[in-house]
Amino acid sequence: MPVTAALDGTPIAHDDVGPRDAPAILMIQGLGADRRGWVLQQAYFARRYRVITFDNRGAGRSGKPNGPYDLEVMATDALCVLDACGVATAHVMGASMGGVIAQVLGVRHASRVSSLVLSCTGCHHLDWRRELLADWRDVALEKGMGALASRALRWLVGPRNRRRLMLPAQLFGSALMNVPPHAFAAQVDAILSMPDDVRWELSSVDVPALVIVGTQDILTPLGDSEEIVERIPAAELHVVHGAAHAVMAEAPRAFNAAVASFLDRVPVPSERRSLPDVQLPSAGA
Repeated sequence: MPVTAALDGTPIAHDDVGPRDAPAILMIQGLGADRRGWVLQQAYFARRYRVITFDNRGAGRSGKPNGPYDLEVMATDALCVLDACGVATAHVMGASMGGVIAQVLGVRHASRVSSLVLSCTGCHHLDWRRELLADWRDVALEKGMGALASRALRWLVGPRNRRRLMLPAQLFGSALMNVPPHAFAAQVDAILSMPDDVRWELSSVDVPALVIVGTQDILTPLGDSEEIVERIPAAELHVVHGAAHAVMAEAPRAFNAAVASFLDRVPVPSERRSLPDVQLPSAGA
């Protein structure tokens, strides 16, 4: 597995699959999650795209330095991965915290971004969400990641899929268990310390954007996505019925189809063909 150094020397682990001459998609995961959260998207899109996934600092096989972390710095970590892969521009897909990092890239590093896919994310702080994340940080530090995973699961996976499907819970629960408490806390603090400046600059984003949210998402509900769509000039909203915060794992067929349709409409230098119909594991509708 390739590892590249961030600007401060932190090792960032990444994967690079798919045709090397195809348009690139950079996928950025959220709080406590690692690149395995994109497994159902990586397998699907690598048929026609060069798919680059990586572990944010503090997660997976990337370095887990002591804090503080900063989402602006984590955006430059993503650029270091692109540089290491020799990719000048990419479609950037971010989920949750990764969606905020993707917004930072779209605003601060526009020349590297072909389009944005922003999933289950928001663009500014809400008091109740700040309190919730601070509670998660404290639980992780005081009681460990097992206690945190049990507490957070209902916010990440919808009730229907918690009962019927194990894959979303396994993906996100196992990812959290592999994150040391100090690194999880540092990621939370990076989210909480992120100013709302990027929110006011989203109007400067001049690439197409797709904003995806599940109807059962209670962590970043529909209103968050609607606000992003209002602020990015060329943004469109796609709502996935029956899915919660882990929409890409709970409803992979619906998620992948929406993204594929969107990317087919993004202008690219070379002619591209439609993705073939494929069978996915029975992890979602």
